[in-house]
Amino acid sequence: MTPTNRRDLLRASAAFTAGGALTTGCGNTGTATAAQPATTPAPTSPSASPDRLPFQVTHGPRTRASVALTFHGQGDPALATRLLTTAEQHGAHLTVLAVGSWLDAYPAMARRILDGGHDLGNHTQRHISINAMAEADARKEITDCAARLKRLTGSIGSWFRPSRAPTASPLVARLAAEAGYPHVLSYDVDSLDYTRPGAPAITRKVLAEVTGGSVVSMHFGYPDTVAALPAVLQELHRRGLRAVTTTELLS
Repeated sequence: MTPTNRRDLLRASAAFTAGGALTTGCGNTGTATAAQPATTPAPTSPSASPDRLPFQVTHGPRTRASVALTFHGQGDPALATRLLTTAEQHGAHLTVLAVGSWLDAYPAMARRILDGGHDLGNHTQRHISINAMAEADARKEITDCAARLKRLTGSIGSWFRPSRAPTASPLVARLAAEAGYPHVLSYDVDSLDYTRPGAPAITRKVLAEVTGGSVVSMHFGYPDTVAALPAVLQELHRRGLRAVTTTELLS
């Protein structure tokens, strides 16, 4: 994250609140750095200080006429490419939280995502239940994926999202901060696309809950998600909402 983007994020923080408990789902440029918090923040709790974002970000300012569509990055790269292309054809930009093992298998996807104007971040190395892991193992999940991102793009990415959970445990939150991620990216709308409900159901679920400032959780690797995306983007446009990167939403 560049110093300018960091300052923008700090200025925007006063408009934020963090959501409550979420249903458990889960099936950028510039190296982000931040001091480790003196105490580990509670999941989705807003910062007590008005000059900082909450450590675990659930959504952006509700006054914004924009939303962030975020994707857990793994699965068939052909489907991922189709989804990215569809978004770009609609003038939308996404946030992809990539799994490190997926980047190992398909390294060209890292540049494809960034070259399309999308955000790219860290979704752990192996996409297993990181909140249940011992400290050394959880740290390795975060830093191994960060190393892949750094090697492929020159950056660890601006955002970290824990695997197999919508929010990070206190331990994982601390480890993410130590690894250089100033925020954990959660979400306030879960598409539930990983349950394979069909494209119409994904569209209905997202559009029933999305509002200005929302962060939506979706996944690569599911044909229904690719099929649902055009209708989602068209209805967002009709409502006057733009699909932007998380960095843009929070700046």
